[in-house]
Amino acid sequence: MKTIHLPTAATLAAALGASLALAACQPAQNDTTAAAPRQGPEGTTAMSDKVATAVGDAAVTVAVNAELAKDAQLSALRIDVDTLDGRVTLAGSAPNAAARDRATLLAQSVKGVKSVDNRLAVAPTS
Repeated sequence: MKTIHLPTAATLAAALGASLALAACQPAQNDTTAAAPRQGPEGTTAMSDKVATAVGDAAVTVAVNAELAKDAQLSALRIDVDTLDGRVTLAGSAPNAAARDRATLLAQSVKGVKSVDNRLAVAPTS
């Protein structure tokens, strides 16, 4: 049986908490400071960007799974959705070529999706 790896509420909450903690690390500017922003410790911005990307990718994965679940022929239970930097990969099986193509269109319709790599195999007919 294929296991689906969906981010749990706890995972999303931890990612949000980490991004808030990183934001709190930024030094506060007072009214007497010049207009130039202060720089935090080296790598802080890069880490914030990575956390934001991971949270965004998790949200895209959840949204694509939700779209696939709405389709009677595309059970989200048979399709593994992975997202990295907005690039979605679909793996698993589809009942026919039309359903496979529809999976690509559904994934592309989700906000934040940059591209779709459809690796769905069409199930053999009996």
